[in-house]
Amino acid sequence: MSSLCFICQRCSQPLKLNQSMETSQEPEALMLIPAQGEPGKTQEGDPPSREEADFENLQEGASYRTLPGLPGGRTSWDNPDSFTLLGNLGSLRTLSNIQKAASDMFDILSGETDVDHPMCEDCTDNLLEQLDVQLTITESEIQSYKRCLETRELISEERESLQEKLKGLELEETRLVQELEEVEKNRERAAADLEAAQAETEMLDQQEKQYQKDYSKLKWQQLELHDELSSVEKRLWYAQIQWHQLEKTSIFNATFEIWHDGPLTTINNFRLGCLPTVPVCWNEINIAWGQTALLLLALSNTIGLEFQRYRLIPCGNHSYLKSLTDDCIELPLFSNGKRNVFLHNKFDQAMMAFLDCMQQFKELAEKGGSGLCLPYKIHVKKGLMEDPGSSGGFYSIRTHLNTEEEWTKALKLMLINFECSLTWVSLRYCQK
Repeated sequence: MSSLCFICQRCSQPLKLNQSMETSQEPEALMLIPAQGEPGKTQEGDPPSREEADFENLQEGASYRTLPGLPGGRTSWDNPDSFTLLGNLGSLRTLSNIQKAASDMFDILSGETDVDHPMCEDCTDNLLEQLDVQLTITESEIQSYKRCLETRELISEERESLQEKLKGLELEETRLVQELEEVEKNRERAAADLEAAQAETEMLDQQEKQYQKDYSKLKWQQLELHDELSSVEKRLWYAQIQWHQLEKTSIFNATFEIWHDGPLTTINNFRLGCLPTVPVCWNEINIAWGQTALLLLALSNTIGLEFQRYRLIPCGNHSYLKSLTDDCIELPLFSNGKRNVFLHNKFDQAMMAFLDCMQQFKELAEKGGSGLCLPYKIHVKKGLMEDPGSSGGFYSIRTHLNTEEEWTKALKLMLINFECSLTWVSLRYCQK
């Protein structure tokens, strides 16, 4: 028995019609068409029969395609009625009738409803479920409409009382409108007053901002002046402390420091003299002589002494004495260390002239009740320093025919006299 099939319009699955819709007749003439024959021709070359003509018309009226997986090489045609026919080619007359009847039936169903037919069983069940849901919603809406109608009847009974209330409310509205107009007039007057008050407030705000700026500026100046006053007070306090310290400080003791470095005496850390065991470069000795000349000049200026025969010129390591009797003579207080065989070389003459100036200072300082008393005597003409102590020796300040030990000892005694002179001048003159 041949099977006539359609495609579901929703899921596109092939459909097989019920047995009652298919024909049970299978003409023997169709079975006579050979597999290798062509449609429209028989084996004997006779004219085509009615069934063959229907088959040709069916082929002309539908485009067909072979569906993969269908048994027996079933072919489907796509026709303008939007369904596809599947199945074996049975009786052409029966197939045509079935196709026409099924097509008309599905067209009628599709035209009267919004659902395209045919459909498979699953799609039909799904559609029925959706229709059940829509039916439930519709029944709920019907119940709502019924309740609304019942409510409307109750509302109509209260309508008359509400209309009376409405008239009363209209009268109240008229009265309130009149009050509103009065209130509006009052509001306009209040708005004008408010605008004037806002203008005055804005002016007062500007004045307040200006006063605040002036106050901040004055406050800043006050803080600056307070800081400056505090700084001045602190500087004054520091200056007073420094002044009190300077009052107790001797300028000579702070400027000229006479000390000793082993067997040698130093002035401002420069050694004056040398020994065979303690060699000292001549540049350091020359600097020490310059510091000593500056010390003697400062002491003489303090007590008001003017030298008679020589004038001291302190120039560091190139200090010298200038003769006041002969302007062309300059006696250097520096040497390069070379031994001079002459008796009266200028370096020895300069050291003897320095002793002459020191003796003038001593003579002036020893005058008065609180005169200076130096521990070591000075012999200017011989250029000697005398130690009146237990040794009672004389030490020459010249380098000619003299040993380094004797010369260094004479310089040491001279610096000790200067140390005593510093103490005396500090106590007598610096306190004034």
